[in-house]
Amino acid sequence: MTGQNGGVPTQVLIVLNQPSSDAPPHSSMAAPFAFFDPAAPLLTALDLGATRGDGIFETISVGNGRPQALEHHLRRFIHSAAALELPTPDVDAWRSAILAAVGELEPADESSVKTVLTRGVEGDGRPTGWVFATHSPDYSRVRVEGLRVVTLDRGYRHDVERTSPWLLAGAKTLSYAINRSVLREAARRGADDVIFVSSDGFVLEGPSSSVVYRVGNRMLTPGTGLGILDGTTQASIFRYAESVGFETGFEQLSPEKLRLADAAWLVSSVRLAAPVRELDGATFRVDRELSASINAHLQSLRD
Repeated sequence: MTGQNGGVPTQVLIVLNQPSSDAPPHSSMAAPFAFFDPAAPLLTALDLGATRGDGIFETISVGNGRPQALEHHLRRFIHSAAALELPTPDVDAWRSAILAAVGELEPADESSVKTVLTRGVEGDGRPTGWVFATHSPDYSRVRVEGLRVVTLDRGYRHDVERTSPWLLAGAKTLSYAINRSVLREAARRGADDVIFVSSDGFVLEGPSSSVVYRVGNRMLTPGTGLGILDGTTQASIFRYAESVGFETGFEQLSPEKLRLADAAWLVSSVRLAAPVRELDGATFRVDRELSASINAHLQSLRD
């Protein structure tokens, strides 16, 4: 633990002894997990997570000591592990480690927990797993003012998940070089973020977010089977939208059709719902009232 504030840590790191019950523990005599200093060197240079990005992760929003959509994140963690043929995460062990990390962290309005599972050292047969909790950046401004967004070709057809499962579309992997590269491209184009489009012209997702948009009294998101993540925040927004009278649904759409929407957001666990205020250089409609109510609801789930 580090970043002490009056004796209470602002960062917490936990390393799991046996991230999967399908693989041996790292030490037969050790506890299920242990706390470590996040600033201390722990990961071997031979770990496949470091050398090849061979692993998975989840980022879970935390508010006032309460993780949001924890079980949904754990289910997605298991799905990603299966896609990479990693040992199945021990859900009970991971849940306990997450809650322990949150319990040690200095209370704050907004924090996050990142869970990481790698294949470990090649040939060793024991995966590496850790949980890192920290306070989140302040996204209050972008939730109100919104984002300038550009669409970029992802280079895959919309049905890549079915035609080429080995490309791991829809899994949350550590291989994030492309997702960082597209943000640099967005900056070169005078934008803040990106919406990926399939090579055959369908809207997909952001590099670290789901796309949600409003058409009249309907709240929608790109259809299933597109090789995109099962959005935890999008699911929470849909439940809220239904409770206040919106219809919700999934739809395959083109960028041209998205531009006709009444409002759109990039939504994610930590940033929550950031409205799109500009799309490919053109001003986009912002529903400030709905944005505020969505974000208030998402924040209430962590109270």
